[in-house]
This record gives sequence, C-alpha cells and structure tokens, in this order.
Amino acid sequence: MSDLEDLLSAVVASVGGSTRQGQVDMAHRVCEALTDRGHLLIQAGTGTGKSFGYLVPVLQWSATTGKRAIISTATLALQRQIMLHDAPRVKDVIHEELKTHVEVALLKGWNNYVCLRKATGGYPEEGTLLSRAEGEVGATATGEEVMRARQWAMSTDTGDRDDLVPGVSDRAWAQVSVPKKECIGDKCPVRQSCFPYLAREKADDAQVVVTNHAMLGVAATGLAVLPAADAYIVDEAHDLADRVTSQLTRKLSKYEISGVARLLRRSGLDDAGLDECSDELNELLSELPEGRLTELAQDFLDVIARILGRLQVASEDISGLSNLDEEQATTKYILRSRVQELQELCSDVLSDAVGDDRLVVWKAEFGEANPAMYIAPLDVAHSLADNLFEDQPTILTSATLKIGDSFEAMASRAGLTFPSQGPWEGVDVGSPFVPEKQGVLYVAGHLPVPGKEGYGEEQLQEITELIQASDGGALALFTSRAGALRAAEYVRQRSDLPVFVQGEDQLSTLVANFTRDEQACLFGTLSLWQGVDVPGRTCRLVIIDRIPFPRPNDPLTQARTDAVVRAGGNGFMSIAATQAALLLAQGAGRLLRRSSDRGVVAVLDPRLMTARYAGFLLASMPRMWRTADPKMVREILERLANES
Repeated sequence: MSDLEDLLSAVVASVGGSTRQGQVDMAHRVCEALTDRGHLLIQAGTGTGKSFGYLVPVLQWSATTGKRAIISTATLALQRQIMLHDAPRVKDVIHEELKTHVEVALLKGWNNYVCLRKATGGYPEEGTLLSRAEGEVGATATGEEVMRARQWAMSTDTGDRDDLVPGVSDRAWAQVSVPKKECIGDKCPVRQSCFPYLAREKADDAQVVVTNHAMLGVAATGLAVLPAADAYIVDEAHDLADRVTSQLTRKLSKYEISGVARLLRRSGLDDAGLDECSDELNELLSELPEGRLTELAQDFLDVIARILGRLQVASEDISGLSNLDEEQATTKYILRSRVQELQELCSDVLSDAVGDDRLVVWKAEFGEANPAMYIAPLDVAHSLADNLFEDQPTILTSATLKIGDSFEAMASRAGLTFPSQGPWEGVDVGSPFVPEKQGVLYVAGHLPVPGKEGYGEEQLQEITELIQASDGGALALFTSRAGALRAAEYVRQRSDLPVFVQGEDQLSTLVANFTRDEQACLFGTLSLWQGVDVPGRTCRLVIIDRIPFPRPNDPLTQARTDAVVRAGGNGFMSIAATQAALLLAQGAGRLLRRSSDRGVVAVLDPRLMTARYAGFLLASMPRMWRTADPKMVREILERLANES
C-alpha cells in the first residue's frame, strides 16, 4: 500500500468507514495530475467519498511541496462540510503521519463579511429604508433586520454572513457590508479588525484555500481577489460555468444611475445631469420587449453615450472632493468606484463586443414595472482558461460530469479544450452503488407530452397515484414554481399526507421537516434538483415533471445556440439537450444516497422514451432498471412503502 493509500485509509477510518476502490483510484489520479501539472475531469458517483478522494492527495501535495491549492465549491453546504468536518480530519492525519501542519483557510467575496465601519455608521447611509433607533415610529422590517445585523456585528468572531442566524435580506445586508471596490483599504480606521481583510490575510498564509465558484469568476476577470495558486480543484464542477456567468452578469437601470446622482448631490456636487439621463433610459427600456436584444436602436445607444459623457463629467468633479474630511474621503472613494463601474458597463454596451455577440444583452423587469438591461459574457471558457487554469494543474470533479457518455461538453465549458491548455483527461471512477439493483427508472410513456402551458389533469393524477402508492416519501422536482404549486395543491386536496412546498419556509427547514417524516413529500424547483442529500426511506420516490430543457426565450440560451449553429454545430444538442441531461442526472441522483437505499425515479415526460435525443439524455442518468408499466411501478412502490 502506498503512502497516499495509508493516509487515505487513516482519514476514512477516523470517521468510522473504510476506503472504496473508486475513492482510492480517485486519490491516485488527483495525485498524478498535481505531480504532472495536468488537467483532469474526474466523475465520482454518489457514495464514492469524493471529498476525501481529493482532499487527502491535495493536502499531502501541499504538505510535501509547500505549494498552494485553491478548492472551489458551488454550494454553502459542501463548503461548510469541508471546513468544519473533512479538512480538519485530513489535517490531523497529515500532522500525525507526516509531522507537518497544513493551514486551510476559507475565503469568500468581500461583501460576504460585515463591514465594521459601515455597521457603526461610518459610511454614507443610503435611502430611508432603515431607522437609526430600534423601535422608532415607522421602523420597517428591513430596518429591524439592519439593527439586528449591526448588533451581531459587534459580537461576531468571523463577520461571515452565513454565521448570522436567522439571516437577513440582501437589502438589509447591503447596509452593513461593502463590495471590495468600495472598501477604502488602509485608510480605514478599523482596518486591523476588518473581517474580510483578516480572512484574506489568513488565505495568503494558507497552503489550501477553500472558496466558491463566484470568486473564481471574479478572479477570471483578472482581479486579484484570490491568492496566487499552484493548482485548482473545482468540486461541483458541473455548476462552474453557470455560477461564473451569473457572477459576471451586470445590470443597468434607472436606479443605478439615479443612486449615483443622489450621492453626488449629497456630497455638494452637481449631479451632472444623470437624473435626467436615468429618466430617459427608463423610458426607452420600458418601450423595449423583454428578452434578448440582438440589435440596439440608435436612440438607445445615444442615451448610453450621453450617460457615459455625464459620468465622465461627474468623475472629474469627484476628483475635486477633499480627502481631509474622513466622511467626505469615504464618499469620494465610493463615488469613484460606482462611476467607474457604470462607465465600464456603458463602454461595453457601446463596444464591438455586443455586435459580435461576445457579450449578450437583454431586457427584463425586476420588481413591479422596473425595467433593466442586463449584460453577460456569451461564455466564460476563455476567461477561466486564460486567467486561471493555464499552466496550472486543474482538477474538475462532480458526481455528474459526463454528458451523453462524454466529458467533452464539461471540458469545453471550463476552457480546457483550448490548444493553449494542453492535454486533458476524463476519468469515471464509478460508484459503490448498484443502480440497476437499487433503483427503478419509470418513464410514464402513456402520458401526453407537456405543452407550453405545462401539463394537464393526467400528469396531476399520475403524481397523486404514485405518491399514494409509495405512502409519501416523495421528492417532486418541477421545472417551474407554478407547476410545483399546482401539483402540491392537487395532492393536498386528495391526500392526507404532509406536503411541503419550496417557498413556504426556508429551504433548510423544509428539507429538515421532510427528512424527519417518512410520509412527507417535498415539492420544489431548481435548487432541489441539486445538492439535496436525504438518504434512507424518507426519499424513496423522486418525481421529475418533465425534461428540464432551458426556457427557449432565455437570452443566454438563445445566444449560445446561435453561436453553435454559426460554427456548424447542432445548437439544440450542444446547449438545450446538454443542460437537460445534466439536470436530469442531478435530479435522478437525489434518490440513491447510500448503498442500502432503494426506490423509484419517475419521469412524467414520454419524450424520454420516444424523442430522437432520448438516448443522449438517458446515457447521463444512473443506469437503473427501466420500465414504462404504470401498474408495475405502483406495485413496486407499495412494496417499498410496506417495508419496515
């Protein structure tokens, strides 16, 4: 047995387990990639013990070479698991066996930490959403949240938003945090106690840094938000491109511009005509249809150009603000940051990047009748490849990386297929589970194909009958919130089983309630398709309402499909079918979470049997025993329900 296997065995034994072949194979492949400075995609099915499969070789490599690795996750749950449970166990074994200490640090985005100066009123207060005194007449719910967050800021040891329980809204959190660009840095009087600054210091001194995909996205733009890395390990890598794209999506509306105008006036400066421009922009946006804007009308471009000119005037005025007065110096810093951000956005809208589709622009409403323009990169592969992964060993891992039985799509999304990246390899280390013996995949071929308006009475009745046969224990996954609500109401009217619906409480509370009751059912949308881990009899039936194709009017989907077609490819298969395959694999993966689990995945969309792309989708799903017989699947569910 190698030293690596000895370390892995000791770590797994510390949690009362034993190593599995897939986990051992994964550890060796990760070690080889780190040593050979290669790019590796490694699919490790549920039950493999994936976290230890990469943490052990990564920490061993850091301990023996002194090099730094950055580990990125998509979800808070996995990040907390690594920091609170998995990494400490690996560190202890490394220390005991190799007599070496490996420092592991957590680093999030700057505004995930409370700003002590802002929490104590050291930044200009924006708007009138909060009261300065608790209990003041007219105090809003948001104001009360802000007061609670400010009180917590005075006692917390971490300043980490996730440690504030119960949490607060984004609007309230914005009153006690600042983006990195608006931090005044060394000029801040509480710099030595600054939570994000201290977190960054710890990361700079650590050999292993745990962060998130959003931070990788910011780093991919060239901003130094992460310490220099000698290797990247991306867990939940199936979600990397979407999380990075979301992080790099920017918004322009009346309120971004009028907010700067208001702050200019509060600083004693002229608003440079920005308020007038914000009204012009709002009027033009209101007239545009929602959706992707493939061409921008000249009058719209003229308004953007005028805003850019007014911002330049404002920038020159801001330069004249004094740095002697502390409050004015802070306001100057914030104004300069926001004006620069808006200037960059306007310049991008006016650039060739929109015309040649490197940037995608669309109009959407937020809130009630509040139009906004959004702008996002067509793809993030070049940014990830050129600014992060080039010349660095990079390991992407997930339980679902193969799409249509190939790693090519995932490697392409991360930029690993570019010639500059050199060779890459995809490896599937399997799973200790036996899906064909543990699970049944039932495709309801007798049902009608869901239409644009969703599905009808037949699907609702099918959902009810499946749940009644299993006596609950169902996780029902829907492609729309309206569908989830409609189905939940239908089942509630015809059954006494407990039915929880996403949105009726915090997701963590709903999952906990579902876990505790073997007869309970949980209905929800996208966030339940991934990351929900409920092993045992509680989840013995997973219902998927339809093939989860992206919305055909989604601007990014449209733009990416068009780009594939222009390049001579199949836009539907490369974009829509690939995304659907990934989500189907993730959704079906909610059923089997340990080797003793058994149950049924029921897909209520007959296209999974009949469509020409059905084989492509099925190739990405767990290889369960398949049936289209409704009578047989109900009998199976009834037997499962009656087992003790």
